[in-house]
Amino acid sequence: MKIIDVVDLKKHYVVKSPILELETTEIKAVNGVSFHINKGETLGLVGESGSGKTTTGKLILRLLSPTDGKIFLEGRDISNIKDREFRRIRRDIQVVFQNPYAALDPKMTIQDILTQPLSIHKIVPPLEYSKEVVRLLDLVGLSSKDAKKFPHEFSGGQRQRIGIARAIATKPKFIVCDEPVSALDVSVQSQIINLLMDLQKEYKLSYLFIAHGLNVIKHVSDRVAVMYLGKIVEMGDVETIFNTPKHPYTQALMSASTTPDPDAKRERILLKGEIPSAINLPTGCNFHARCQHCTNICITDEPPLLTFEGRSVACHLVKIKIPT
Repeated sequence: MKIIDVVDLKKHYVVKSPILELETTEIKAVNGVSFHINKGETLGLVGESGSGKTTTGKLILRLLSPTDGKIFLEGRDISNIKDREFRRIRRDIQVVFQNPYAALDPKMTIQDILTQPLSIHKIVPPLEYSKEVVRLLDLVGLSSKDAKKFPHEFSGGQRQRIGIARAIATKPKFIVCDEPVSALDVSVQSQIINLLMDLQKEYKLSYLFIAHGLNVIKHVSDRVAVMYLGKIVEMGDVETIFNTPKHPYTQALMSASTTPDPDAKRERILLKGEIPSAINLPTGCNFHARCQHCTNICITDEPPLLTFEGRSVACHLVKIKIPT
């Protein structure tokens, strides 16, 4: 059963020219994204900086309002409901932020930070706040003694554990994990990832896991969606995408990832140029200027995201030209 269903989601920003105020341009940060996440599943969202991953997460969280498209939570359209109405279902959708140093109020104790969602959403009676805070700290591997401390007394990994405790305090159904380990030391990353996976199994949580690191995405995800310039270019189950990527952009990403096998040989695919600006998108396929397989149709016609062989791919030549 679907917990989240995103249909043709868009987020465009209108920007005024600094020279001529009447002249405006449009930034297409997210430009027609569709996917779903099943209950208890993790969808990994990967792509270069500027591809629209974090904006997509913020749209689902209603931290941003969509320009167009629909977002369904368990079949209910939450795209444009009023803030007061959305507040009632806020407890079902939570987030773990990227930067654990900025995500916690430095003037609040951990007791206060974790009590806040319990109070707002009336999770437990006031007399049980302290007991519930201790339970949450224990779930994420921290001590009851830590409740009286302030955020600056903890390491980055410990702060992220507190952020995770805050996210699960409301007993949510779905959590957006916005690059939750990218700001942490490599030695700590695996601990946080394992914690998130353990909590998912115990509470049947669903995740949208946003990350740059392909090895992290491969480890935590059931399915993977690859974004480029505001669009999904390939999507499928994790083994299919990692073992036989079809889209040339996905192939380039996979060729750049590391492998623990020192004898493994992988041809590196070097992309031409830089990712284009979302203000002035290319005609046709967004990727054509950097693609080694580009033909005339790629320059003129935008490829649809078609589903075949257990995956979805947006590429004109994927069936006949692109090698696996």
